[in-house]
Amino acid sequence: MVYIHQREGWPDMTWRGEALTEALAKVRHRQGRLIGYMEALGFPLREEAVLRTLTEDVIKSSEIEGEHLDREQVRSSIARRLGMDIGGLIEADRHVEGIVEMMLDATQNAGTLLTAERLHGWHAALFPTGRSGISRITVGAWRTGEDGPMQVVSGSIGRERVHYEAPAAERLGEEMDRFLAWFEAASIDPVIKAGLAHLWFVTIHPFDDGNGRIARAIADLALARGDGTPQRFYSMSAQIRAERKDYYNMFETTQKGPLDVTPWLTWFIACLDRAFDGAETTLASVMRKARFWESVTQMPLNDRQRKVINRLLDGFDGKLTNAKWAALTKTASDTALRDINDLVHRGILEKDMSAGGRSTSYLLVADREQRPPVANH
Repeated sequence: MVYIHQREGWPDMTWRGEALTEALAKVRHRQGRLIGYMEALGFPLREEAVLRTLTEDVIKSSEIEGEHLDREQVRSSIARRLGMDIGGLIEADRHVEGIVEMMLDATQNAGTLLTAERLHGWHAALFPTGRSGISRITVGAWRTGEDGPMQVVSGSIGRERVHYEAPAAERLGEEMDRFLAWFEAASIDPVIKAGLAHLWFVTIHPFDDGNGRIARAIADLALARGDGTPQRFYSMSAQIRAERKDYYNMFETTQKGPLDVTPWLTWFIACLDRAFDGAETTLASVMRKARFWESVTQMPLNDRQRKVINRLLDGFDGKLTNAKWAALTKTASDTALRDINDLVHRGILEKDMSAGGRSTSYLLVADREQRPPVANH
């Protein structure tokens, strides 16, 4: 098998501009419209949209690698680092803090040069204990090759399938020097640059682990430079997570193909376009949340009720029951029931009549903002 990095002419990848022109123009138009619309929003709404987008970006980039982070820890870590006053912040463990630190550095400091030292810092932040799972890895430095070739493999022992083999460790210094020089010097469309940078970095696979997350951070950095703003309103990682199977299939096909990477860029641009669909969904959710709180501005609610309502508005996993309310608010079951019944009386919550089982569950009334508040007597 001959991989792309073994072909004559590597790393001079090519693409057919005429095949990308229409899709690129469409995505750049949507990108500009989205940024313009978001920047026209009031500060609180824009801040909420940014927080949601960044939280999703961090969580989904890790999920692509099979790692599941605590959403509230991620959200709290991002809010603290960006100086957002959202209330109810919790402590995040150092692993979450490291991932957030890397992802925010890529987008909030997009104008800073991308260097080997900076990438080593990102890698060290991803693996603060010097381990990936139970395995000790080389941290904050290129892989050494002591454990043999860097391969992407699936299948059981004895039936392994090698999807890809990265360049040998002794090539890494030269490979990364060329990549970093190109990244800072190449004058091409930012979307094309983001797609090429993502592919090129993952092809080199310079670290023992974390290459996918760092590649996505590099792509985000390139896109942020093109956007001209550190505020993130869309998440490529979230879209890639939704299309993970296609992502890996396209990557493998490209690794085994020629230096003409037009198919990869076609997929990357289309994926970015679909990421804007996700951004519009996020915006609709933020606007719905704002309308809800505006509708109850004269209604006294306690801190427990506000906390749980915000969780429901942000997207609650599973069914809201009395027991879950008590756990979320760290209160007794009878106090939780009083809080819930009060919100049912006001028309904010309603019983989920479709739910089976022994535990009653509750839903946020979908059209709450259209109903007049019920006075609390």
